[in-house]
Amino acid sequence: MIIQKTENSRISTFDPNNFSFGGTFIDHMIICEYENGKWGDVKLVPYGPIPFTPAMMGVNYGQACFEGMKAYKDKDGQVFLFRPEKNFERINKSAKRLAMPEVTEEMFLDGLKALVDIDRDWIPQGEGMSLYIRPLIFATEEALKARVSEKYMFAIVATPAKSYYSEPVSVKISDHYSRAANGGVGSAKAAGNYAASFYPTQLAIEEGYEQIIWTDDATHEYFEESGTMNVFVRINDTIYTPPTSEKILDGVTRDSFLQLAKKRGIEVKVEPIPVKTVIEALKNGELKEVWGVGTAVVTTQFQALGYEGEKLALPRLSDEESYAAILKKDLVDLQNNLAEDPFGWRVVVDHALETV
Repeated sequence: MIIQKTENSRISTFDPNNFSFGGTFIDHMIICEYENGKWGDVKLVPYGPIPFTPAMMGVNYGQACFEGMKAYKDKDGQVFLFRPEKNFERINKSAKRLAMPEVTEEMFLDGLKALVDIDRDWIPQGEGMSLYIRPLIFATEEALKARVSEKYMFAIVATPAKSYYSEPVSVKISDHYSRAANGGVGSAKAAGNYAASFYPTQLAIEEGYEQIIWTDDATHEYFEESGTMNVFVRINDTIYTPPTSEKILDGVTRDSFLQLAKKRGIEVKVEPIPVKTVIEALKNGELKEVWGVGTAVVTTQFQALGYEGEKLALPRLSDEESYAAILKKDLVDLQNNLAEDPFGWRVVVDHALETV
């Protein structure tokens, strides 16, 4: 790895009590370029602009994918990653689906650890605080040709993070727009998936909702995801979530919630969730809660569902009653080294670059 430390750290300008998620970037980034059929050297360099032209193929033809993950700092200043091997596996799954070159485990994990290590001072401490990390791959060849690019960049950037949604949100059950279709790229974290979701979400916001529950493209009769999150439904004391597929993203937080629920002895069913089943359960009092999970948000609880022109209020449970809140606490405590880690999910980031 080639390391170029910044001579102008901005850490003194960072106020951990006053910043916006996604708008503040740490001092360094990782970049690595692909051409002539192979990846070059991984470089840790000062964060900043990279020169590209509007003819860059990633902009014109959408060959771009990314991951979302976090680093955490405990009360003693020790830094941890959370299940980074899962993000490594998934970025390569996305890259393959988009006909882009896969990255090596060394590039991904060593680059990740080096970046978090050198900028560990940027990781805020405290409840809900973390460093959000964005590995990405995108086509960089300068050519207006609708074909697979011959040049790419792998990069990792990061931003300090705090709680995303602090209050429960209202979500509209989509009866027209879909996030993904069979044979498409729904199981990949393709950049274009997010661009396509913005307009329907904007329409839902205009109707008084914060997000959308995406339904299947063929019939709109089954839950799939919610916004940029995997979705969970609790009917009585059983948790339901749709199975992953080529339409539904295999979320790391989703998998973690499932394993934590099973550890607690909570009944979990991974199966299709009919919209009508959820609405009927709500009307007869069996629906206890619906929530979304994802890296950025961890957990977002829903307070109302929009269905067939109605906004239907959901039960409001205390944190002691809510499976969403209980499992969120289990996960956050584990991530922040406040609880034992029986799964081996925490990965310590050593001070490897202290003397570099």
